[in-house]
Amino acid sequence: MKLATIDLDGPVHYADFGGAGRPLVLVHGLGGSLTNWLAVAHDLTPRFRVFAPDLVGFGHTPPAGRSPGIPAQSAMLARFIERVGGGAAVVVGNSMGGLVAVQLAADFPALVSRIVLVNAALPRPWNARFDATVAGLFALYMTPIFGEMILRRRNATVGPERALRATMRLCGVDVKQLPPGVYDAQLEVARARMSMPWANDSFIKAARSVVTTAARRGHVHAMIKAIKAPGLLIHGTHDRLVPMSVGEDIARLRPDWRLTVLDGVGHVPQLEVPARWLAAVTSWLDEVPA
Repeated sequence: MKLATIDLDGPVHYADFGGAGRPLVLVHGLGGSLTNWLAVAHDLTPRFRVFAPDLVGFGHTPPAGRSPGIPAQSAMLARFIERVGGGAAVVVGNSMGGLVAVQLAADFPALVSRIVLVNAALPRPWNARFDATVAGLFALYMTPIFGEMILRRRNATVGPERALRATMRLCGVDVKQLPPGVYDAQLEVARARMSMPWANDSFIKAARSVVTTAARRGHVHAMIKAIKAPGLLIHGTHDRLVPMSVGEDIARLRPDWRLTVLDGVGHVPQLEVPARWLAAVTSWLDEVPA
């Protein structure tokens, strides 16, 4: 893996995992970074040239005057694929990254050859249940001033390691089961972000953009219907942040896309069950032409 930075109206930090073939771009979720893909990225290199950027305001990519909202992240990824990928890419998005991938594929269809949505933060069906803890957290994030204050206080009192472990538990990940080095890499990023003055603000703004974008159910569904690329939906049945009913809802909207259900799995299956995740993704990529 080679780490690099490219100027896309500001620096974008990314990992180039190498590999042969067409580009494949891995897009992390809210609060994550390119380290969210360390358990699976190298296993994709026999088939693809694999890249994973830190989205604007996350990991080691500063805002530098750019918005961390969904439309701006999509536009940044479009330039990233053009400049770094050099051609239409397979785009894999987890959580918020899935919503960004949908916007990208709808707005820049020539840049997305296939799309994989992993527990994507897409609109909920009207009857979907909310996890009480998750609903409480996002209610705080959506509250002006108070959300920023709570996040700053939490990070200052809890510290990066306890905060990271709490986030992992909420996502369904047992850190003791992570492949060697993956947790250490995530902890390194969490510690570094404690000294980044823009980190909390970017998180809050991105969280609000996810909520307000996903709330526009008709708009997001219209984007999904407009996507020309073949699609794979992967969803864990025990996801507390994005319920299984979201994946099922999108599968009904796009019956031509494949839905793979991971029983007993949470919000970031590429970390929780990397072997099962890889089997689902690679088998589909081998079967479905661009």
